Amino acid sequence: MSTIIGAPAPDFTLPAPGGKQVTLSELRGNHVLLYFYPKDMTPGCTTQACDLRDRHPEVRGLNTVVLGVSPDPVKRHETFAAKHELPFTLLSDENHEVSELYGVWKLKQMYGKQFMGIERSTFLIDQSGILVREWRKVKVAGHADEVVKAIRELEA
Repeated sequence: MSTIIGAPAPDFTLPAPGGKQVTLSELRGNHVLLYFYPKDMTPGCTTQACDLRDRHPEVRGLNTVVLGVSPDPVKRHETFAAKHELPFTLLSDENHEVSELYGVWKLKQMYGKQFMGIERSTFLIDQSGILVREWRKVKVAGHADEVVKAIRELEA
């Protein structure tokens, strides 16, 4: 399964810190910036999260909820979010069901070894739950600026 621009974003419910569950469809009325990242506490993922943290007041002002998704357990998300003062919710996709639903669970290669993991990707969902933009194989540098620009265009 994968996503289609202009179609409803695949709905899901995932565990979040604080014993909460987050369901995508319950966020209707807000834009949702849904980003998938490989692993908490790694350099690229930390930079990405901190870039989004730094732009968060602006993003919230544009009626947008930010959700980060990785296969890490909730406890690790709690540590990661606390360490970097992340003001948005990180969701745990330990069984990678949602990652597969969005087509970001891929065969990857590092240091000559192949393994399955998340391909860094971001999805922008409008207030009515329609997928309006996607970025695949995201490069961290400048990405937060790019997504904020896209959110601004939605609000225009």
